[in-house]
Amino acid sequence: MCTGGAARSYARAVTTTAGPDDDLRWAGVAGQATAAREGRVSSAELVDAALAHIAAHDARLNAFTVVLADAARAEAAARDAVPAAERGPLHGVPVAIKEEVDVAGTVTTYGGRGNSTPAREDAELVRRLRAAGAVVVGRTAMPEFGQWPFTESEATGSRGATRNPWDLTRSPLGSSGGTAAAVAAGLVPVGIGGDGGGSIRLPSSACGLFGLKPQRGRVTSAPHPHLWWALGTAGPLARSVLDSALVHDVIRGATPSDRFRAGDVGSFVEAAGREPGRLRIGVSVASPARGVRPDPEHVRAVHATADLLDRLGHHVEQAHPTYPDTTAAFVPQYVGGVRHEVATLEHPHLVETRTLDVLRVGAWATDRVVEWAVRRGEAIAARVNRVFDGYDVLLTPVVPHRPPPVGVLDGARLPRAALRSLPVTAYTALWNVTGNPAASVPAGFATDGLPLAVQLVGPPDGEPVLLSLAAQLERERPWADARPPA
Repeated sequence: MCTGGAARSYARAVTTTAGPDDDLRWAGVAGQATAAREGRVSSAELVDAALAHIAAHDARLNAFTVVLADAARAEAAARDAVPAAERGPLHGVPVAIKEEVDVAGTVTTYGGRGNSTPAREDAELVRRLRAAGAVVVGRTAMPEFGQWPFTESEATGSRGATRNPWDLTRSPLGSSGGTAAAVAAGLVPVGIGGDGGGSIRLPSSACGLFGLKPQRGRVTSAPHPHLWWALGTAGPLARSVLDSALVHDVIRGATPSDRFRAGDVGSFVEAAGREPGRLRIGVSVASPARGVRPDPEHVRAVHATADLLDRLGHHVEQAHPTYPDTTAAFVPQYVGGVRHEVATLEHPHLVETRTLDVLRVGAWATDRVVEWAVRRGEAIAARVNRVFDGYDVLLTPVVPHRPPPVGVLDGARLPRAALRSLPVTAYTALWNVTGNPAASVPAGFATDGLPLAVQLVGPPDGEPVLLSLAAQLERERPWADARPPA
């Protein structure tokens, strides 16, 4: 294994700095919450600053679909009235919420035009964020129903596509691309996304963020019993491992209505603060999807990370995992998930043409077939997880290719959209089928100036080992101070 341009370009990129007035803007969840709890800044000041950054920069990014300025200011004022001793772990922190998660008083659009009535109540994870002191400042963009790994819609085309803060001509990927762009640009310190095939990890990799897809059932999907059956989960996109852990500790935990439940693994914040010990790390750049070859810069990023882990004392070796074909498990749940969400719409006739294509072509994926696919996924998981008999963590690429120019889906019906999308999820979708925790970890910058990342995959309920290992990598090559040039 060899270290290459990734590590050197990383060293150059992190020298990008802003003035001292921006320190709090880039302090992250931990820094902002601490400052607010200690009274060094008010929640109102944090929210006003976030709204000012959104007003100044989001016209170029298209990260937000709705900005809740008045409601956020009122909520911030209420936070400032809370006695210091009663302030929660996210006190005063501005957060953004992806369009698929209910926020009271706003329309849950799923990235489309099929709903028009605001939600009456918060989703449970939003309720938990508010209870911990966070302030919701807006909703973030996604492709319709999160079907595609590019944050673009048929209605707006490339004009309204979400753009990558590191290069406004490039995609932030998706489907949580609006959240990723908002956090990477420093408009908010953290945002909530969802991951049904890579939709937290892919945009995190493209935008230089830490994005952990947690174990299936770790984060509640209430009021819905599931998100795309066994495939989906919600979670934060954040600038640092600690920030992610702080938010996960607030939102994790099932409710009686959740179909899936994860095991008890303790505090994520404590895990992020622990040394990982000497781990057995298997390294593989082979794609689980046939015919997909990774970009050489992504291979070099994996090898550079493996070299670093070896120097840190871990046992690192090439792994040769057996990847079964997951099509029969993934596709019915994907189609069934889209069909289930379309069925909740007030105006289903307004869905995109591509969505109609998916429903028509996938009409065979009845609820009975979907339930069979869930069981098929469990069988695949039992087979794939044998790799963790020999390794504590698997190190792979996150995505095969560099972020494409904006406009990938312009004019694309289902066949072309699918051909452009399927390779993007080659390294990520498998772990939605199996339910394992997996994280996108920043790994420097490529020659195109955009971030690089690697994926860490853990065994079932293995978030603690991923958090401790990712935190160790962050200490060795800190990434949170890297800021987009604009």
